[in-house]
Amino acid sequence: MPEMLTLDAFEEASQKVKEVTQETKLVESPYFSAQCGNRVWLKPENMQRTGAYKVRGAYYKISTMGPDELERGIVTASAGNHAQGVAFAATRAGARSVVVMPTTTPLIKVERTKGYGAEVLLSGDVYDESCDFALELAEREGMTFIHPFNDPVVATGQGTIAMEIVQELPLVDTILVPVGGGGLSCGVATFAKLYNPKIRVIGVEPEGAPSLTAALEAGSPVKLPGANTIADGTAVLEVGDKVFPYLQKNLDDVITVPDDELIVAFLDMVENHKMIVENSGLLTVAALKHLAPENRRVVSILSGGNMDVITMSSVVQHGLIQRGRIFTVSVLLPDRPGMLVKVASAIADENGNVIKLEHNQFVSTNRNAAVELRVTIEAFGEDHKRQIVEALERAGFTPTVVQTAL
Repeated sequence: MPEMLTLDAFEEASQKVKEVTQETKLVESPYFSAQCGNRVWLKPENMQRTGAYKVRGAYYKISTMGPDELERGIVTASAGNHAQGVAFAATRAGARSVVVMPTTTPLIKVERTKGYGAEVLLSGDVYDESCDFALELAEREGMTFIHPFNDPVVATGQGTIAMEIVQELPLVDTILVPVGGGGLSCGVATFAKLYNPKIRVIGVEPEGAPSLTAALEAGSPVKLPGANTIADGTAVLEVGDKVFPYLQKNLDDVITVPDDELIVAFLDMVENHKMIVENSGLLTVAALKHLAPENRRVVSILSGGNMDVITMSSVVQHGLIQRGRIFTVSVLLPDRPGMLVKVASAIADENGNVIKLEHNQFVSTNRNAAVELRVTIEAFGEDHKRQIVEALERAGFTPTVVQTAL
């Protein structure tokens, strides 16, 4: 087996992963290009087998294992995409796999992992506790532990994404890659710099879990006190020490993105590309607006699309609120006939769509003087929202936007 993270190793890994990966050809995005002033392509790994890029590293790692190792079995810890990648790859190789998942893992992810042939054990409230249990299990039963990111072999498999990008878009200027533990970004950045040092590779991590930023500032991996982000796939407290030197050497920059920008990016992706991309995969889309408008050829890696429906519903709702497409106003009005019609008419005249009404007669001790009407309205955006509020003011009311969630 060649030394990892070399051009020879990337070439071998690229040929190997083709046995199981689906083609995820670049998708040019006129919408995002216009938004950021660069020429943008998307690398849709959300359409990959198992719904994420993780199958690449898992399959390549397992392909390097000998018959004895495969017979003893494979164990890993993960709350999502890596779990499914290992389960799929191990089953294809005819090996037993055990995946340790946090007790808080959504049932759908547990069932999908089982569906790919793995035994699932629930242990620990967070990934770190699950990982400790998996390592104990590996030592006790002689199984091979496959780390989700802190493994040069796994990182080499993930780096095959960059090889596909340059084959399809040889003149790519910039690659944006999500960062959690650092496996994907290590593989992508290392291959890109070996292939063409002029390619800019920029890591993107959530503002609520900036483990790479902290490591770069300290000069070595440091453990964050906590992580608070909706980008759960990249909510890693500490980057891997085995991949960190490659990140130090090969990443040109790191951008951190707040959760609010991920919410807007989700809506943009659904409405303009009809694709479901999980929050961690949207980091690189949100980062586009952080780049200077230089008409560069930019590729955003969409790392995965495994998102449960409840999370999706919440993100859509908050995205609509952020865009001013759903909002709630409070109006105080006398409790007498015809006032509700007057409010509704003002909204209707501006083509606003009322989706919920709440009538509170007890906001004042004198309800004849004032009762409160809360109206949740669907609009076309911030400009339309402002027009509706102004129409209510012209009708003699004093509307107050009071709600930030449905």
